[in-house]
Amino acid sequence: MSLIPHRFLFRIAYPCLYRKAMPLKSERLLDLPSEYRIDNFAGIDDLKNFAEVCLAWNELGIGLQVEVRGKEQLPTGNVDRARGSDGVTLWLDTRDARAAHRASRYCHQFHFLPRAGGPGNDEPAFGQAKINRALDDAPLAPTSNVLLKVHHRKAGYLLEAFLPAAALNGFDPDEHRRLGFFVAVRDDELGEQLLSMSAEFPFWEDPSLWSVLDLISEPRTK
Repeated sequence: MSLIPHRFLFRIAYPCLYRKAMPLKSERLLDLPSEYRIDNFAGIDDLKNFAEVCLAWNELGIGLQVEVRGKEQLPTGNVDRARGSDGVTLWLDTRDARAAHRASRYCHQFHFLPRAGGPGNDEPAFGQAKINRALDDAPLAPTSNVLLKVHHRKAGYLLEAFLPAAALNGFDPDEHRRLGFFVAVRDDELGEQLLSMSAEFPFWEDPSLWSVLDLISEPRTK
């Protein structure tokens, strides 16, 4: 077995498609079709995915949709231990400064947990954390600014979140169309699904290991 994941040998610029109708004012928050899927090419390393990750953008902010399949139990978590909980962590750098090994004030770490909030730790929860070893910390976004919906299903869940521009320090799609990003989906039953590498690499604190999210300008009709 190779010590370096094959996916790490490719630095991919992932297209992030424009979505005008986002967020929605209905039961669904995003309702993104498969064309918005972010493919992590897990098959190159003989891995199988248990989650489908989609990303979209518009002038108001960025939408994240994750569907987890294959579970037999409800997700569990605790907002005080977000990275050890079932859920999704999204890292975003609104300046895509991937030459730097330490995070700047434009680098964000967001946690989206399907069941970790409320008195019984059974409600959806959002949290933002500082990035370890950062040169400067991004401002913390008010929890009320971020929209989050979770739809529980028989063998998993569908998580939808919308990060408004006010929660993304430096978000300026007119001037900066390329963002640095990384996604990790963690599940106590199914393991951890990463964007492009294994946990031996310190992606949680090193923006130079993140991939590129290319904001595609062509508006879609939906």
